[in-house]
Amino acid sequence: MLKMEIQSARKEELIDITDRVAQVIRDSNLKKGIALIYVPHTTCGLTINENADPDVAADILLVLRKAVPDNLPYAHLEGNSAAHVKASIVGSSLQLVVEDGELQLGRWQGIFLCEFDGPRTRQVWLQLAQGGQF
Repeated sequence: MLKMEIQSARKEELIDITDRVAQVIRDSNLKKGIALIYVPHTTCGLTINENADPDVAADILLVLRKAVPDNLPYAHLEGNSAAHVKASIVGSSLQLVVEDGELQLGRWQGIFLCEFDGPRTRQVWLQLAQGGQF
């Protein structure tokens, strides 16, 4: 398993980690297979979405804030219940195809760490699996 550390700077943000993940895969010499990407945290997640226009990430955060406001009467007393709910909605793992040693993403796609309870130092774990014909 490979591990990366990501430092968030704000309470909520989407951090584009595409280049870092792609570099880890290139460095691994995996030619064909699957990359499993996972965050071992309960208040952040992972998603794939457009990384060409930063307004898309801002819009995603806006909608999540509206759907899961901070000021509900949550039972969890740490004050970060909204972050737990947002992380559950987004999810904590991704599976991506690796072909010819390169991460396979659509033209506008990027991989984002979704921070909902920052700023914090987060870990992203990668497990690579060699694959054959599918």
